[in-house]
Amino acid sequence: MYIGESQTLISFIKIEGRTLKGLFQERRNRFLALVKVEDMILPSFLPNPGRMYELLTPGKEVLLREVFKEKRRTSYDLIGVFHRGQTVSVDSRLPNRLVLEALKNRDIEELSEYNIIKPEYAYRYSRFDFLLINGHEPCILEVKSCTLVKDRVALFPDAKTERGRRHLRDLIESKKEGYRACVLFIVQRTDALFLAPNDETDPQFGKILRDAASKGVEVYAYYSNFIKNKITLKGKVGVELEPHQDN
Repeated sequence: MYIGESQTLISFIKIEGRTLKGLFQERRNRFLALVKVEDMILPSFLPNPGRMYELLTPGKEVLLREVFKEKRRTSYDLIGVFHRGQTVSVDSRLPNRLVLEALKNRDIEELSEYNIIKPEYAYRYSRFDFLLINGHEPCILEVKSCTLVKDRVALFPDAKTERGRRHLRDLIESKKEGYRACVLFIVQRTDALFLAPNDETDPQFGKILRDAASKGVEVYAYYSNFIKNKITLKGKVGVELEPHQDN
């Protein structure tokens, strides 16, 4: 199923706390951004290590969430970017929460048979997002957040990821040892027709992903939308693993 086809899903998560809009100024490092709100410059935690060059441009309207916790250097999280008529969620922590709800609600068709969900499963050299159990074949599930879309194609990753490559290598090994192994990409925006590996940015990731798929690791993609204070799982996105050939 691709974006645009009808499918009724019920899973969502809510953004808790006060939110406010501002204008992105600059990124000081991977996890710190400066955002102008009225006449103030607010240091804000950016919960996403990706580059996001096409989203985080100076003057772009963004969404902050107010957070008051001890031992934090900032009081705000940068959680969304207003881009081409939609709010793109840029918090890479949220897809795990959304997928957990979807697993409970059996909204992910390919994984709807599991009745036991165990987050944070350590296997070999990796810590995976979920171990799913149904009394038969246990399933290791890794969830990846995707925010980069070019020409209606969601691309992952948008920065080189040794961690992502390690996850795939360990998923291959888990498959050999009798697990079901899956990687699920959550595209945190609504304008992609399908997902593909970003060979230009990390060709090794694309190579390992294709190798993993050829050895039985299942690759899926779903998309979500962000409206007001709610992020909702909306439906499937096609997955295209064939490398694109230059003319």
